[in-house]
Amino acid sequence: MKRTILFLVCMALLAGLAPPLQAQDAVGEAIGEQALRIPFVDLSIREPDGNQEVALSLQLLLILAVLSLAPSIIILMTSFLRISIVLDFVKRALSLQQVPPNQVLMGIALFMTMFIMWPTIMDIYDNAYAPFSAGEIGIEEAYGNFEAPVRVFMYRQMRRNPDSIALFMRMSNLPRPNNLSEVPTRVLIPAFILHELTVAFKIGILLFIPFIIVDMVVASILMSMGMIMLPPVMISLPFKLILFVLVDGWGLITQQLVASFGGF
Repeated sequence: MKRTILFLVCMALLAGLAPPLQAQDAVGEAIGEQALRIPFVDLSIREPDGNQEVALSLQLLLILAVLSLAPSIIILMTSFLRISIVLDFVKRALSLQQVPPNQVLMGIALFMTMFIMWPTIMDIYDNAYAPFSAGEIGIEEAYGNFEAPVRVFMYRQMRRNPDSIALFMRMSNLPRPNNLSEVPTRVLIPAFILHELTVAFKIGILLFIPFIIVDMVVASILMSMGMIMLPPVMISLPFKLILFVLVDGWGLITQQLVASFGGF
């Protein structure tokens, strides 16, 4: 009897604490409405209403193509190409295998590129991006303002040795230009790439010379001592590292690399 009374009391308490059936239904409907509020995304393809919409579609495709080629633009049309090759030459000249890692070298090259290209970047921002985002200029004028500083930077690097420009102008059957404005961009970009490769390899050769001398001296000493089976690299590596640190190699290379682009 006591158990029956206790059971009835518990059931009464639970019935009093539970919300009414209508309230439960209202809560369930509210939760269901919130769960059903999913945005609908529609992508439709239709015929253009005029030439303006066709031009806009082509501009969007061009922007997507430029974004997909952005890594190549950063690598080949800036100072990144020369810096990355020179840093790789330094690693090979020191006979280093895993130190520093390639990711570290590429990071150093990227931030040095930002430092060197910062005046060009600010010129592009002030004359191309900011007016275009404010609606003051159109996309064609913005593209021209974006292209001009990059062309000037590439031309400045080849100003003292324009042989690469002359080479590509001849291969394109174009007349000899009198100034930068007469050099097409399709000629200027490959000429800049060829010039940067040549300059980077020249710097790499100069970097190799002192370390080759250290390798030759160590190899000669080991041969004279009869230690033929001992690899000379194992002995010359510490001496090359000591020499590189004593002359502040990283500081000298960074300073000369930045100075080689002019304007610093």
